[in-house]
Amino acid sequence: MTDAKAKKIFTVEEANQTLPLVRAIVDDIVKLFNDVHDRRERLAKIRHRPGVSSSGEENIYDEELQQIEEELDKDIKRLQEFSDELRKLGVELKDPVSGLVDFPMRMDGREVCLCWRLGEDDIGYWHETDAGFQGRRSEEHTSERQS
Repeated sequence: MTDAKAKKIFTVEEANQTLPLVRAIVDDIVKLFNDVHDRRERLAKIRHRPGVSSSGEENIYDEELQQIEEELDKDIKRLQEFSDELRKLGVELKDPVSGLVDFPMRMDGREVCLCWRLGEDDIGYWHETDAGFQGRRSEEHTSERQS
């Protein structure tokens, strides 16, 4: 089955124009992801404490732990919705901890990725599709090489 919607290819200018919305979504993702991660760790520690049963026995914490798990599930779904929103814009979330995203772009006849991370003012880097963050290069002169 083929994707009916063609993949979005950005220019540097288009990616920078999209940044205010992308920045808001990524900021929400980073905050919620870190919160979910912290709550999961606390929940795991609570579950491993003496007196907290995992064998099906009733204990005084079961209802509260169930409620925490349900809230976590809702927030995990919200994270997926945020990620889907980025994908609909044509942007790929690479790291929910640091807020790293890629914008597909064509340069010199090949696909590369414009690379942006939460906290950066605008698009300042790009990398080959298989290079990732470690292969980031300065964005200077990419607008001259777009094809």
